[in-house]
Amino acid sequence: MAMSAVARETVFALRRQIAKIEGTLPERLQLPAGAPLDAGVSADVTSNTDLTIVRRGLAAALPDAFLPTGVERLDAALSGGLPKAALSEIHGGQTRDAGAVAGFALSLTSLILKQAHGLPVLWIGTSEIFGEAGFPYARGLHAAFGIEPGQLLFSEAPRLVDALWVAEEAARMTALAAVILEIRGNPQRLDLTATRRLHARAASAGRPVFLLRQAAEPEPTAAPVRLIVASAPAVPRATITGPLAGSIGRPAFTITIGKSRTALPGQFTLEWNPDERVFDERWGEERRSEERRAGRAKNPVAVVSLPRGRKDPAAASGAILAFPAVGSPDAISPTARDQSPPGERAAHFGPRRAG
Repeated sequence: MAMSAVARETVFALRRQIAKIEGTLPERLQLPAGAPLDAGVSADVTSNTDLTIVRRGLAAALPDAFLPTGVERLDAALSGGLPKAALSEIHGGQTRDAGAVAGFALSLTSLILKQAHGLPVLWIGTSEIFGEAGFPYARGLHAAFGIEPGQLLFSEAPRLVDALWVAEEAARMTALAAVILEIRGNPQRLDLTATRRLHARAASAGRPVFLLRQAAEPEPTAAPVRLIVASAPAVPRATITGPLAGSIGRPAFTITIGKSRTALPGQFTLEWNPDERVFDERWGEERRSEERRAGRAKNPVAVVSLPRGRKDPAAASGAILAFPAVGSPDAISPTARDQSPPGERAAHFGPRRAG
């Protein structure tokens, strides 16, 4: 009986520790008076600043705890966006998806730097990773993502164990806006314990840590969110007169939710707008047709209205008249056409008479 109670207490302690690591444990938070709470949680107010958050289905979190992508459907599926103080996985199914994974990570970095007030971002990888996928192009960083080359720091480690050590030390630093760790495959050193350390230090520092994984299979980790990224075909550039044939439009990504706090599956096609530095969702052909039909139903009038006080333009005449060619005897010069014949005066110079 005593052994059964001890075992039960041990199981409860392990469950509590796992819930604490995953961020699903109710905690007492010190918040300023009047601070808003998430709609999905309730609170027992013990004083003006001391709140006991009671979890209701999901972990209690403030709205500012997430990095929204700006795509409404994706943010709703992720319960607000990517967590700011946590480890997030970004997977590429194949080695050729490394460019898409890096581009998506740079897009997220651009969103983070809008709120980071000049803090740099550290990108960590092994010599094998950077030798295979290369480094981001410095001039392209500013043109496509608005990132100054001095804001993106790189750490090239000779071995995976060194890269993990650098990532763990950097994850606790509040002087960095974010930490990016890029790893290839499913190495044994990147086990559940290693990801728990990264997640715990990210939560302690209040900074996001993005784990980029090339050609990796999903496996148990402490990251609450896992996104699978692949490149999507670019559409032609949009102009006033319509799509420009033969052109290449904005970069696009296919995002699949592999793991999230809400456990809601979904696949989205996002386009990165380098001018406004935001994500836009690309709709399928069926959804675009629905949007066009809805737009016509809302706006049944013509796009350009007719001038006020004027009738509709007359229909085109069915007969075509041929005028004498310029220089022929029958042609009348513009000067002679505008003048009255000798001995007569124009009608508008005198009163009009009838009868």
